[in-house]
Amino acid sequence: MTTHDNNGDTRSDGAAPSPRPAAAPGPRFDFIIVGAGTAGCLLANRLSADPSKRVLLLEAGGRDDYHWIHIPVGYLHCIGNPRTDWLYKTEPDAGLNGRSLRYPRGKVLGGSSSINGMIYMRGQSRDYDDWARAVGDEAWRWDAVLPFFKRHEHHWRLDAGAERAPGFDPALHGHGGEWRVEKQRLRWAVLDAFAAAAQEAGIPATPDFNRGNNEGVGYFEVNQKAGWRWNTAKAFLRPTCYQRPNFEMWTGSMAQRLLLDTVDGQPRCTGVQVSTPHGLEEARLEPGGQVLLAAGAIGSPQLLQLSGIGPGDLLQSLDIPVRHHLPGVGANLQDHLQIRAVFKVHGVSTLNTLADSWFGKARIGLEYALRRSGPMSMAPSQLGAFARSGPDKDWPDLEYHVQPLSLDAFGEPLHRFNAFTASVCNLNPTSRGSVRIRSADAADAPLIAPNYLSTEEDRQVAARSLRLTRRIVGQPALARYRPEEFRPGPQFETDEELARLAGDIATTIFHPVGTCRMGRADDEAAVVDSRLRVRGVAGLRVIDASVMPTITSGNTNSPTLMLAERAAEWLCAGD
Repeated sequence: MTTHDNNGDTRSDGAAPSPRPAAAPGPRFDFIIVGAGTAGCLLANRLSADPSKRVLLLEAGGRDDYHWIHIPVGYLHCIGNPRTDWLYKTEPDAGLNGRSLRYPRGKVLGGSSSINGMIYMRGQSRDYDDWARAVGDEAWRWDAVLPFFKRHEHHWRLDAGAERAPGFDPALHGHGGEWRVEKQRLRWAVLDAFAAAAQEAGIPATPDFNRGNNEGVGYFEVNQKAGWRWNTAKAFLRPTCYQRPNFEMWTGSMAQRLLLDTVDGQPRCTGVQVSTPHGLEEARLEPGGQVLLAAGAIGSPQLLQLSGIGPGDLLQSLDIPVRHHLPGVGANLQDHLQIRAVFKVHGVSTLNTLADSWFGKARIGLEYALRRSGPMSMAPSQLGAFARSGPDKDWPDLEYHVQPLSLDAFGEPLHRFNAFTASVCNLNPTSRGSVRIRSADAADAPLIAPNYLSTEEDRQVAARSLRLTRRIVGQPALARYRPEEFRPGPQFETDEELARLAGDIATTIFHPVGTCRMGRADDEAAVVDSRLRVRGVAGLRVIDASVMPTITSGNTNSPTLMLAERAAEWLCAGD
């Protein structure tokens, strides 16, 4: 493998660095992958397995050698850190009463899998059946995509001697793949009590959120290995790609625009213009090669628009030549908005007080150093629950992320009293937002406008979800800890009050999707077809969360891996 790193060197592994001329003509590639994140790392692995194909992986960020990436609780040091995060913010949002939100996206090898919550979640079978109907392709049905989840999975319950819980179906899971799925390495009394209270409120216990219907309550499974974060760079690049002579990777190299030629009257992508540590360079395709955008739901529409592919009126307003009018580029933004209800508790420890002294912090650090367990091994959320917001719902439409801690906002200090946070999100929001470039300069962050709570249905679900949270917390299983509602406050009761308060306390759970969505040939708003080819532009595909027609019912990292696995099979077969 040859790497072109962000220190300005091109080197072969094991050899001394050597300078690269600023405009040196490089080799041509069969595949150029833009973005070494969740999808990009898997694609690089699968495509470079064929030694006859030259593969280039471009990553704007640096290597994943920052120690806080690998310690699970280190997400606190990675989000909001320019070393690992794009530092995006949303536009002021009317649904959030004028607030704007921090919008983390990974800018490092592994992408958002290097800074996310590590939760392994596929969504519900109906999500994929709905995709198949929407795009007219049976390849996206649940039964059809399940093998592609299993292909890269290594599930802990299938290890020799592992516990086989009642209700766990081994046929639904894979073993021996690159993507580690493990149980968490700690429990909390207050979370166990919340789980028991949820069951008293009618939410069943479940040993597995990933069986196609994720209704139930239980501890999340996480993408970790023996207490360390397991990101996609570890899983898919290090073990194999780095040893392959047909694989090349450039870090610190940001795609500026796509190179487009006109062939038979149609645009064809022929490469990528890249800002590298050596200056502006061009990575070119072999005849018949393909550029694969895996820059995520923000980066992929941004690069398309910068290249003249997108809504014509937007591009013309920024003096960008319109190479291909595609109005859906950047539209259809969907995200999960979590409403963070906080409850004070008594007679039970939470992280608020355990970490409230140097002695407590030292003890937490020692436990992790010796056992790779305890609070430093924590995912941001440990306990999960999927529930229905009302009896009219046929499927769970709410997801809880329950944490044994509380704070005013992400990045703020923990409260000085014991408390837990029950964050709840609407799994199937009807609000839609957009991503639009603000200038022709790739260095300018795009305008991100999620339009949260912009529909009456979403506001109703927000009010219902807060009522369900109160019903769970009011069950006997939590009574011994005397929970007191600290936020939003028990004085707020009407639908209108609760929806407005949701706008005050809700935050994103970092699941943007849909901005290059796939669709049928007669769907003018679709950006890619059901095989993820950009409509009207040859040699170009988008393979990341942006192609989802609708958001999955849960955390979006693992569905993005499945998308990449599904696409890799088509690409390897020459489709």
